[in-house]
Amino acid sequence: MTGARRSTDWGFPRWRGYGGARETATVRLCDRFGCEEKGDCPAPKAPNSPERWYFCQAHAAEYNQKWDYFEGLDKAERAARARTEQTESAGYAEAQHYGWAASGDGSRGADEMRALELLGLEADADMAAVKKAFRERAKIVHPDVRPGDDEAARAFRSLSLAYEVLKQAEERREWRG
Repeated sequence: MTGARRSTDWGFPRWRGYGGARETATVRLCDRFGCEEKGDCPAPKAPNSPERWYFCQAHAAEYNQKWDYFEGLDKAERAARARTEQTESAGYAEAQHYGWAASGDGSRGADEMRALELLGLEADADMAAVKKAFRERAKIVHPDVRPGDDEAARAFRSLSLAYEVLKQAEERREWRG
């Protein structure tokens, strides 16, 4: 009766590979004649065909550049196919719960949205509208206009902070390009 053997997968150095399997991995080569790259980009051999070519990225880009979806169809069939493609893609509607968010495109953060709300602006307001709204509201609550009013001073500070948040966000967007 033999006792339990210790595993060789502990400690350093590891005596076996991390994959644990010793068989070779199969790699599909690009279907373009003479190419030795990995063929991991499927491309249809013909319209509406389940058969696929498997190209490397460079040859897939070349193949797609020359691809004509309507090849082999006469003029009436092309028009009918294009019409069905347009009606099918136009048939999708935005879900109702996307209306909950304000900007919808995700370009503004939560701080920016709160700042816009404080300035009384919509989510898609540009910097000129932000500047105009800030100046209009700041004229009302500025400490020089209402001296000694702590509530007005607090409102002015919050307006200034909101403007600064939006200004810095706009500068970041311009800097990123």
